[in-house]
Amino acid sequence: MTQNRKAFTLVEILIVVIILGILAAIVIPQFTEASNDARESALSSDLQTVRSQLELYKVQHLDTYPTAASLVTKLTSRTNAQGTVMGDGDDAADFPYGPYLQKFPSNPFVSGTASQTVNTGATAVAGDGTSGWYWDTTLTKFSPNDGPTNSHKDL
Repeated sequence: MTQNRKAFTLVEILIVVIILGILAAIVIPQFTEASNDARESALSSDLQTVRSQLELYKVQHLDTYPTAASLVTKLTSRTNAQGTVMGDGDDAADFPYGPYLQKFPSNPFVSGTASQTVNTGATAVAGDGTSGWYWDTTLTKFSPNDGPTNSHKDL
């Protein structure tokens, strides 16, 4: 009497595993590329937002940009025409401008707390990645500072 076994052979299982491996090798790089595309899109959007808010600040503050040391504070706070930041107990009516940003954006290509920090200076840097952003005070240009790929890119 012969027994009828209903099971997969080792060869069949190996073929299925190999096919799954090939599919994974095709699909995983596409997800990685989509992730990078999304981060670049977010970076471009954040750059456009900050740059437009810097221009609005300039128009409302006697044709002057915020100082390098107080860039983040002045864009996320209420200010008066001279650029003084509203303090505790101050009357909001005396500080009619801002905040221009509810929260300063993070650079999606920089990890940790450095992603929201801004390096400033009179000359452009090559994208050293020590901060998320760079504010060139000579050219008055706001740029990503995450590395050579995106640094000073006009996204």
